[in-house]
Amino acid sequence: MMQKLAVALLTLTVALSVCISAVAQQRPVATAGAGRVASSSRHSSRSPSEPSPLIEKDVSEALRLIERHYIDGAKLDYNSVFKSSILGMLRTLDPHSNYYDRAEYEELKTDQRSEYFGIGASIQSYFLKGDGDTFITATFQNSPAARAGLRFGDRIVAVDGVKMTGRPSIEVRDKIRGPRGSLVKITIERAADGRQQTVEITRDVVPQPSIPDAYMIKPGVGYIDMTRGFNYSTSEELEDALDQLNARGMTSLVLDLRNNPGGFLDQAIRVAEVFLPAGQLILTQKGRNGLRDNVFKSANNAADPVPLVILINENTASASEIVAGAMQDHDRALIVGETSFGKGLVQSIIPLDDGAGLTLTSAKYYTPSGRLIQRDYADSGLYDYYTHGGLNHGSEASNSKQTGQEKRTDSGRPVFGGGGIAPDEPVAPRITTLAQRRLASAVFAFAREVVNGRIAAPANYRVRGAINFDHELKATDFPVTPDIIESFKKFVAANSFYTNFVPLIDRNRDFVALQLRFTFQHSGIRSLEFT
Repeated sequence: MMQKLAVALLTLTVALSVCISAVAQQRPVATAGAGRVASSSRHSSRSPSEPSPLIEKDVSEALRLIERHYIDGAKLDYNSVFKSSILGMLRTLDPHSNYYDRAEYEELKTDQRSEYFGIGASIQSYFLKGDGDTFITATFQNSPAARAGLRFGDRIVAVDGVKMTGRPSIEVRDKIRGPRGSLVKITIERAADGRQQTVEITRDVVPQPSIPDAYMIKPGVGYIDMTRGFNYSTSEELEDALDQLNARGMTSLVLDLRNNPGGFLDQAIRVAEVFLPAGQLILTQKGRNGLRDNVFKSANNAADPVPLVILINENTASASEIVAGAMQDHDRALIVGETSFGKGLVQSIIPLDDGAGLTLTSAKYYTPSGRLIQRDYADSGLYDYYTHGGLNHGSEASNSKQTGQEKRTDSGRPVFGGGGIAPDEPVAPRITTLAQRRLASAVFAFAREVVNGRIAAPANYRVRGAINFDHELKATDFPVTPDIIESFKKFVAANSFYTNFVPLIDRNRDFVALQLRFTFQHSGIRSLEFT
């Protein structure tokens, strides 16, 4: 048995080695900004792409010893063993080459389609008493959840008979999602009257756009939320959002790329092309031995000239950095926020047999000025790379002067490679403290009582039906007055679970007011979030 498993693993390893050779194998010698291919001195005379009989023997022997001597050797999950072996192999290349089993690969493809199969509701975990619970915070227009009558504040008690109390919202979400057309039974406790009710909902396609919202911040200033990644439809969604904002009199634009993890390269190019005139360079891509070398320029003869501010932070990565880098190098936008993540590698998505898949680094990209913004990964582990990797990352160094290779923008301003996109105007992030996270549950519990008429408040705070998707949020909607704050204090003081929070309210008054208004808004009018 063990010999067959060892041979299967080695066969898979060799097959992947062939795939890597054909698509994006890293050079065996470590260089700045490139990964190392691990090799032992006893194998140093062999070609790095040629499997060693000694390694084959080591794999077989290691598996045999594990089965014979490991304390739980008789209960090994060999799928997990082989998966971790593949991941370990890929980690010797770079931090972004990855293996996905069938379920993970399906989820990856679903995310890229800007949709998923589920019920169409936002859910969130809150602590209203001892154990955390998951609640409905919004339903989407014409979604299965909306048609089934789910409302803000309904508590999810069970899914298909399995109790959800104490489970994180992401676990509840995964339980609710499933194949299109399948049924899911959700037991809820109604926020309006406390009744428990089981509703049967047919899962369907739920849009998950990469631009969930676009609106006017103030007269003339538009805002586009592009924080969710670059999927199949991102550039089309951007064009639609610009049309809507231009119809409202937009004269300048804030494009929010904070926390945008990246996505499809072609969509990043198309987004940049919206704002760059024909002929301007967007990026240069360089692959192995010139096989994937490409130069991408704008072909837009009617580029949008709107004055542009782009927001970035330390989680702005990959495709979103392509957009930010092109705008900065051409002096087309003011970049505001924190230094971005620093991912200058391009992955090819490769399907494998039985529904699994790989993302394999096949090229590096350079901004128009010639910057490679990839953060260093040659001498750090995966944890260090993602938490404080690179030349210019860390809790205190995020917006410090970069020290990578210097390049110049079109106007001659110095910009640097080697560690992400440094903002033109650094702005520290807003940090949510532990006290504020605790207060968020109390705010939700209070809003849940207010919108159901159990706590006195202005009449328009009460929700008597489904979300009004036609309402445009105004600056005067849901004002958080001193009376509302005082009522919140009384609610917290009277609730034994929150009593200790009372002193925190005045110290975090701005946060409480913002969170209250946000929660009231979500309860009765269209959601600004899609999850």
